[in-house]
Amino acid sequence: MSAGRILAWAYVVVILLITIFPFYWMLRTALSNNYSLSTDPSSFFPVDFTFGAFKRALGLASPAEAAAQGGSGASLGLTLALRNSIIYAALLTVCTVFFSAIAAYAFARLHWRGRNTVFSILLTALMVPQVLTLLPNFVLVKDLGLLNTFAGLVLPNAFFSAFNIFFLRQFMLGLSTEIEEAAIIDGAGPLRVCFRIVLPMCSAPIATLALLTFINTWNDYFWPLLVSSDTSTSPLTLALAVFKQSSPQEALDWSGLMAATIIAALPMLLVFMVFGRRIVNSIGFTGLK
Repeated sequence: MSAGRILAWAYVVVILLITIFPFYWMLRTALSNNYSLSTDPSSFFPVDFTFGAFKRALGLASPAEAAAQGGSGASLGLTLALRNSIIYAALLTVCTVFFSAIAAYAFARLHWRGRNTVFSILLTALMVPQVLTLLPNFVLVKDLGLLNTFAGLVLPNAFFSAFNIFFLRQFMLGLSTEIEEAAIIDGAGPLRVCFRIVLPMCSAPIATLALLTFINTWNDYFWPLLVSSDTSTSPLTLALAVFKQSSPQEALDWSGLMAATIIAALPMLLVFMVFGRRIVNSIGFTGLK
């Protein structure tokens, strides 16, 4: 083996260890007794091994058991928060990808006056930082009475995504027009051509956008924090923050926090295990880093 190859493997191993170590430390802390952590903070193995932190996070421990292990008695509310995250991420993904695909078809395959001008104006939305739209969106959702509802969570971003429209339009521009022209000669209208011919040919980039949108929405924290203060609509990211605030301030429940974080991250880890190859290909396909 050449020296260059050895250096390359050494580099890969170092990067791998740096990437995996935080997850291992989370698991090691979650499997430790919170009171015993301070007695051996540098140990690479769980200190006084116990599953108590997971029981506390899931609400399976009694208040007396939680207090005995350094917890507050609060739970993550996993079932409700998981349901809310699935509804929020699924609704926003379906709406965003569907309307982006329709808009991309109009910009790429239909010929109408001012198409390129409107598309240029739309592209300027890519240059506007998302944080600048948070306050106007919040005021609009509040005036519509949609705070603490899934409609309020989803609507501001459901109908428009400049990046998704741009991405799908560029793909559609590269499709052959022969099949479309044959369908039009046979009497097919624009809607039939769109849904029966063009969109099925774009299934790969549409699946890419759906995966990336679902993951980004699942990890979203700031927008749900603004419009949802009720547990009936709060996703897992907010439930995790509430669980942290319930921890005693003088002696934080690090074991419980790490256990709750692992539980909140498990659904996305499962998605990566099932769709890992497609996600990696998707990131390369979109050019994201």
